Amino acid sequence: KVAIKGIERELICPACKELFTHPLILPCQHNVCHKCVKEILFAFEDSFADGGSESSNQSSPRIRISSSSMDRIDRISRSGMKRNSLTPRSTLFPCPGCQRDIDLGERGINGLFRNFTLETIVERYRQAARAAIAIMCDFCKPPPQESTKSCMDCSASYCNECFKIHHPWGTVKAQHEYVGPTTNFRPKILMCPEHEMERVNMYCEICRRPVCHLCKLGGAHANHRVTTMSTAYKTLKEKLSKDIEYLISKESQVKAHITQLDLLLKETECNSERAKQEASQSFEKLYNVLEEKKSAALRAIETSKNIRLEKLQTQVEEYQGLLENNGLVGYAQEVLKETDPSCFVQTAKQLHVRIQKATESLKSFRPAAETTFEDFVVDIAKQEDILGDLSFHSNGLEIPEINEEQSRMYNKAVISWEWPGKTDSADIYVLEYHKLNREEESVAWQKTEVYGKSKVLSDLDDDSSYAFRVRGYKGSICSPWSREVILRTPPAPVFSFLFDDKCGYNNEHLHLNPRRTSVESRAGFPLLLGSERLQVGCYTTLDYIIGDTGIAKGKHFWAFRVEAYSYLVKVGVVPSSKIQKLFHNTHDVTSPRYEQDSGHDSGSEDAFFDSSQPCTLVTLGMKKFFIPATPAAPKDPASRILPLPSCLGICLDCDRGRVGFYDAGRMKCVYECEVDCSGIMYPAFALMGGAAVHLEEAVTAKYREYHDDI
Repeated sequence: KVAIKGIERELICPACKELFTHPLILPCQHNVCHKCVKEILFAFEDSFADGGSESSNQSSPRIRISSSSMDRIDRISRSGMKRNSLTPRSTLFPCPGCQRDIDLGERGINGLFRNFTLETIVERYRQAARAAIAIMCDFCKPPPQESTKSCMDCSASYCNECFKIHHPWGTVKAQHEYVGPTTNFRPKILMCPEHEMERVNMYCEICRRPVCHLCKLGGAHANHRVTTMSTAYKTLKEKLSKDIEYLISKESQVKAHITQLDLLLKETECNSERAKQEASQSFEKLYNVLEEKKSAALRAIETSKNIRLEKLQTQVEEYQGLLENNGLVGYAQEVLKETDPSCFVQTAKQLHVRIQKATESLKSFRPAAETTFEDFVVDIAKQEDILGDLSFHSNGLEIPEINEEQSRMYNKAVISWEWPGKTDSADIYVLEYHKLNREEESVAWQKTEVYGKSKVLSDLDDDSSYAFRVRGYKGSICSPWSREVILRTPPAPVFSFLFDDKCGYNNEHLHLNPRRTSVESRAGFPLLLGSERLQVGCYTTLDYIIGDTGIAKGKHFWAFRVEAYSYLVKVGVVPSSKIQKLFHNTHDVTSPRYEQDSGHDSGSEDAFFDSSQPCTLVTLGMKKFFIPATPAAPKDPASRILPLPSCLGICLDCDRGRVGFYDAGRMKCVYECEVDCSGIMYPAFALMGGAAVHLEEAVTAKYREYHDDI
């Protein structure tokens, strides 16, 4: 027999922190009360409907949703669901035990098994805890008598008299199974929650749950590996018995570990107190330095103040002497009363010099001292940044690195980072970024906390460069800042469109994916058959495709990727007035006599080529970007051939009549030209031979989570 008192921890629901009541087995094999599962689902529906406000969490005082779970409400709650019945509509929620997202499927709570074994153990624990409390008869008239037995078929408790009345001899009820007084009634046969009329007789080894034969024949477990219930019972019981025997045999080792852990607890207490003292001493040193600096600064200000006041006071006294019958003027008036010429001249000469100085000072009045103390302003901006970064540094926490290849700047910014080591040792990350501006002297970093290893930012300005850095935190310990990475946003707002599968689309030569975000040219039999009819040269028509949305005004940017194996691709824009000409242009051909890298680029061919184009396009292919041969372009053909960027972008400015072609990875313009924007402009693409173009995917709030799952 196992002592009941030592297993309390195993009988506590992780949601309500109380003894289990009708526990359900979740797909992750953790147990949660039936009522708690419903309350969690209701709480998540309410939180989603209220936008995740704190007030919505008060719907159930027994359940508290963690902040990390609240951050995932928009991902695991279904939009448009409202609580309008006693059964929650949501079927996704985080397990209170392991925080994994649990999907209950279409049947919801009804698809979960009750853990009758755990329920029986909890009941035994309750009975041991309340041995003095009797279970009363459910059928006695008040006052009820103490029950003596419980019927498992009737799910009720009886005293001797009531049991005889309700289970008379010679009836079917007399054959019912009865046990000692209990409040835990469990069914004799475990039925399948998916097929309520079928008993479970097999065990799914993949899902680790009992199933019935219908589940195996055509249900969710049709392709899963199953075994008979008796085999699963025997196997699991043997494994559990062996594991229990092993643990019991290692009792001395367990006790030794407990003793060691007790010592570690005490050592942790002592070390934490020592660390607190050292941290306090470090801050005391900073306080002392600041106090000394503060005293010195205040003394300097006080000394300067006294000197200035003294000078100004002297100047005041001098000007007061210029008043009539006062000071210098009064003295001069008395000298004027002297009648002896020799005595007058002797005194008046020196007095006249002083009077002249006073007169000049009146003409150009200037205070003897400045009243402002601008020279005594303490600049603490750098010190504030340093103190803001003040934290515990540890050599054990590695420096994260921003992954520039996985980071993207498009309609939103996706910043991704990784650890040099294989394991992720940080609990949380802090991502900081700021806009690069030469006019601003001080840098104001914007900060955001991230629980994963990527962040989507949507508050960045177009056509701007930003610096990013990240650091990791594990408790109070943080890593140093990563190397700053500078990324540039698109030159204009991102324009979203799909490939048009109707206007001029040639489905014999081109293939669109179902989402219409990728187009591929098929260099197969149609191309060979078309070439067979040609006897002179090797002219082949391009296959064009345009975007399904046009641009009438403003400045817009879109990006795409061209597969490296592509032989020939043209990209650019076309006005609505020339779309028909684009798809029926007989001169729109490519010849070996006019390849951009063939050297045959005479002026007459250029004139013919430029005049034949109904739209503004540039040529890509064979991992190269070809700058069109224009008067402003370099004369040397080799200098007009650039490596093909991994991602290209086009920026159309209808107001200025300009179109630019960009290396979208660095947001750097590689070629720009004028374009007639008198009509509605459409993105245009042309492919020949084996080639493929993929439109760049817009960044969403869950962009990295989706790609990480893939």
